[in-house]
Amino acid sequence: MRSAEFYQLLESRKSIRKYKPDAVPPEVLERILMAGMQAPSGKNRQNWRFFVVTGAKRDEYLKYSQKSWLGIKDVLAKKLKPSLYQFTERFFYTLGDAPVIIFAYSHNDNEERYHTSIGSVYMAVENMNLACLVEGLGCCTMGAPLEIKSEVDKFLGIDQLEEYKKGELELLCALVCGYPDHSPPKAPRQLDGRVTWL
Repeated sequence: MRSAEFYQLLESRKSIRKYKPDAVPPEVLERILMAGMQAPSGKNRQNWRFFVVTGAKRDEYLKYSQKSWLGIKDVLAKKLKPSLYQFTERFFYTLGDAPVIIFAYSHNDNEERYHTSIGSVYMAVENMNLACLVEGLGCCTMGAPLEIKSEVDKFLGIDQLEEYKKGELELLCALVCGYPDHSPPKAPRQLDGRVTWL
């Protein structure tokens, strides 16, 4: 890939909140997950853990998505104009018809500092964002599941795992993905005060 293509890829990434109903082939999801697992990680622990939800299980999750909305709706009501607020609310109730949800967890332990472990997983998630774009998919990284973290853990059965019982597995975000059914404008990048040269 030429450098210009790479930077164009970065600039074209945006969050998608409306999807076509078409299923994503398993081999495409495998490539996206593998892209995530090419990320760097602290002490090469590769501490990411991904849980992929599709089909009936995905449909079942909608009631949890709707509940997570309750934790953030008041904040968004102050930030968004009414039409965008209503669109966002609909997204939480339907997940934009996205056929796939990938929940990203961090396996934390005493071998690595907490924030390094967390950062390693988010680097993997960004790789997956870019892989979705290359595969012709859209995606949206969501922190809202953290509003109901323990309920999501139980929904996925994570609470039954030994690592979880030891306090080592932590939900960080979810990534919804599918074939995009809209092309929203990308929010302008805010550059002022973001970089300091010393």
